[in-house]
Amino acid sequence: MSNSTTTGTPPKSDDDASLSHGLKQRHLSMIALGGVIGAGLFVGSGAGIAAAGPSIVVAYTLSGLLVMLVMRMLGEMSAAYPSSGSFSAHAERAIGPWAGFTAGWAFWVLLCTAVGLEGIGAAAIVHGWLPGTPEWAWVALFMVVFCGTNLAAVKNFGEFEFWFAALKVGAISLFLVLGVLAIAGVLPGTDSPGTSHLSDFLPNGGNGLIIGLLASVFAYGGLETVTIAAAESENPVKGVASAVRTAMWRIALFYIGSMAVIVTLVPWDSKEVVEKGPYVAALDELGIPGAGQLMNVVVLVALLSAMNANIYGASRIGYSLVERGQGPKALGRVSGGVPRIAVLVSSLFGFGCVLLSYWRPDDVFSWLLNMIGAVILVVWIFIAVSQLRLRRRLEREAPEKLVVRMWGFPWLTWVALAAMATVFVLMAREPDTRVQLYSTGGMTLVLAAAGYARQRRRARV
Repeated sequence: MSNSTTTGTPPKSDDDASLSHGLKQRHLSMIALGGVIGAGLFVGSGAGIAAAGPSIVVAYTLSGLLVMLVMRMLGEMSAAYPSSGSFSAHAERAIGPWAGFTAGWAFWVLLCTAVGLEGIGAAAIVHGWLPGTPEWAWVALFMVVFCGTNLAAVKNFGEFEFWFAALKVGAISLFLVLGVLAIAGVLPGTDSPGTSHLSDFLPNGGNGLIIGLLASVFAYGGLETVTIAAAESENPVKGVASAVRTAMWRIALFYIGSMAVIVTLVPWDSKEVVEKGPYVAALDELGIPGAGQLMNVVVLVALLSAMNANIYGASRIGYSLVERGQGPKALGRVSGGVPRIAVLVSSLFGFGCVLLSYWRPDDVFSWLLNMIGAVILVVWIFIAVSQLRLRRRLEREAPEKLVVRMWGFPWLTWVALAAMATVFVLMAREPDTRVQLYSTGGMTLVLAAAGYARQRRRARV
């Protein structure tokens, strides 16, 4: 392949040959649909609304447009080169082994840490229902269950995610229907608020919008899982192409649509938006009995779904890195079509993060959280740069593989890169996100240096 002298040996096109292909199209479709609906949407959006007010709709629209471009770029590469390494494998192919190493291990740390965070959140909900039980025990139980699920055949992961996603999609769809009916004034027992809550559209000025924008960018994390899972589906190319093509309406409906409903129904400065969560606050506004507990069940499902998906994603990213000579060989051992050592290590890392939250919450754990704060943006930059380089190569060497094409290439890819750079600048302006930016930057530089040293050493050998 061209450029082999500068980028090293490209990943094999069949680097997932020893993994099973047990995910059916219905699994992949629902993973793509449910992957959009995460705990960041249900819980984290409250802080964004409190900062940006009704303009949170603009924030989610802008960040949603960026995510659509990123997913389109990733879809183009994943349809051409299906791999459980996803963007990490694409970065290695396009830029060099050091880039695949950096993007892959940074994302692995992000996913494993997220497993622990989601376990803590899920345990807190169950502890609220059963206050006499220790939270750590619930975290341990969830870890054992989902580690076991992922140790078994990949179709078990697919089935769990199928039903988790179905419940999340059903819940948010019902929420949107009830919200629209209430706004239209046709929901029995409720009066339409009209546009009374939208009059102060930008209550905290530009700074409020910036905070809302940053919160919305990171709420979209997790969409990449579908391109990782596609490699183990019955028809990887068809699966990833279908998932990416429907990304636009899913983002518009679930994220932007629900934000519009919430800020129309509930005053943006209501304390309940942050304390209870925006969805619970909106349902309470409609006077629906038991809304809070019902939404707690949905949030619990979203957290458990994210745990399951992140253990899966971390194990496959780790496996792919090892297959490409970028990590300890033990992680690459596959039995029954599953990289079981990678599953175990990823789960243990996640549980280690939980223990750190109890033992060292103020230093080690907070440092870890800051370190992963901007990883998703680093990954998106690798995706954009990889797509710029691989698209030309595909057009020249294998145009038949361009099943999914990036819109307006190369101009929209450059627009996406400029938008990412803008987000970095905005993060540097805010004290809370500045620490995350620097911490993530430090980890990225360390990984890049290690990856480059490894690449040079292998080149000499």
